[in-house]
Amino acid sequence: MTSPEPASSAPMAVVLLSGGLDSMVTAALAQERGFAVHALTVDYGQRHRLELESARRIAARLGLVRHTEIALDLRAFGGSALTDTIDVPKGGVGEEIPVTYVPARNLVFLALTTACAEAAGARDVFIGVNALDYSGYPDCRPEFIASFAETARLGTKAGVEGASFTIHAPLQHMTKADIARECARLGLDPAWSWSCYDPTPGGQACGMCDSCRLRKKGFAEAGIADSTAYDA
Repeated sequence: MTSPEPASSAPMAVVLLSGGLDSMVTAALAQERGFAVHALTVDYGQRHRLELESARRIAARLGLVRHTEIALDLRAFGGSALTDTIDVPKGGVGEEIPVTYVPARNLVFLALTTACAEAAGARDVFIGVNALDYSGYPDCRPEFIASFAETARLGTKAGVEGASFTIHAPLQHMTKADIARECARLGLDPAWSWSCYDPTPGGQACGMCDSCRLRKKGFAEAGIADSTAYDA
């Protein structure tokens, strides 16, 4: 699904828009930096389907230049509580990589986002990864982002012809409280986004999964109200 693309003189950037808080703030920051934002959303068979609706809502609310949604069903691989019949943990954020890690997800998604950017003639890619208040995912680390930029240079026509890609990760060194403050500064409604890994049958955020806990903690530390409805 692709929304119409109006004319724009601003340089284009492609933003990986999951529908979560971090990707929403990242898209708004890309706009603030003067880019015409083309968002890419991947329907990967995730259990928390409400984030796809959130991505569409964010794209519309921000008035993004273009929004492309593609399907890539990672349930065929499994191996994660988000794509397989594995319970989403509710006991708190631990030190080890949790079962909500989706194997190589950001590696796959950045490859798709870079392909989208190359096809559109864009050389700037934005991703909302965060390396401070995160759940231990290896594909959120600064060294991964830096290494992918080199991979994109080596593995694309644009790259070998001298037009390298810049991979922007503006939230990388922010805490969740910092991200909550940016959300407020940019005039975004937190409820446009969706973070919960295990929503209730009534469509509320569970409030107990790692993602909910980190989000709630961030808004609480920032002293900013989160308009999201939580079950707990």
